[in-house]
Amino acid sequence: MLAGVAIALGACATLGKLYFQDPQIQLQEINVTSLGLSGGTMDLVFDVYNPNDYRIRSTRIEVGVDLESTHFGDAYLERPLDLSPTNHSRVVVPVRFEWAGVGAGARALLTKQAINYALTGRVILDTPLGDKRVGLTGRGQVPLKKLF
Repeated sequence: MLAGVAIALGACATLGKLYFQDPQIQLQEINVTSLGLSGGTMDLVFDVYNPNDYRIRSTRIEVGVDLESTHFGDAYLERPLDLSPTNHSRVVVPVRFEWAGVGAGARALLTKQAINYALTGRVILDTPLGDKRVGLTGRGQVPLKKLF
């Protein structure tokens, strides 16, 4: 009977380690990679922290980007990301945009050192506890790495 109690306690300890905590995602910088007559491309550089005691993989990231209160574009990253336990990872998500309809945001891209942003989206994660959908929101100001 004592052995059965010890096994049950060990199983509970293992299951306790599998508690899922949402990763913390923060936009660190925006790198403008190209500009043209119709629009351009930029890379969103995120710091992603996995607070869990186990490795998780993302299967998809979907992000809507607003710059200076104007919707600028949507980003999709379908390549798997491997997030180490209790560790930070740098994640780069490319975004393609068109000049039409992005007036204030476009002006800020060309004139500012830092830019106001808002993000909404989701990350789909493959965890030992099954697939998890994690909402992604954020706002703030981020340094802008200029092309010029």
